[in-house]
Amino acid sequence: MGVPLYQAKAELFKTLGHPARIRILELLSERDHAVHELLEKIEIEPSNLSQQLAVLRRTSMVVSHRTGSEVVYSVSVPEVRDLLLAARTILSGLIAVQGELGTELASTPS
Repeated sequence: MGVPLYQAKAELFKTLGHPARIRILELLSERDHAVHELLEKIEIEPSNLSQQLAVLRRTSMVVSHRTGSEVVYSVSVPEVRDLLLAARTILSGLIAVQGELGTELASTPS
C-alpha cells in the first residue's frame, strides 16, 4: 500500500518550508542556473545552499547535470512554477482579507 495522498502533500509542503528553498525554486522556474549563479542571487552561505539543494534533490524537485566544470540545476516538474504562482495569489488574498479586518477593527468602537 502506498503513502496516502494527504501525507505525500504534507511532505511536499515540508520540503517547501524553507525560504531559501522557495527562492531557489523561484529562480529555477525562470531558467536553469549554475550553483555560482544561485549564490549571486541568494544571500546564503555556500554550504547552506548546498544543503538546501540536497533537500530539493532528495525529493526530486530539482535535478542537476554537469556542464563542463559547473553543476547546473533545473526544476524537474514545470508545474512548480504554477504552485509558486498559486502561493502568491493565496498570499495576496490573505493580505487583502487581513487588511479588511484591520480596517473594520479600526473603525469599530471597542
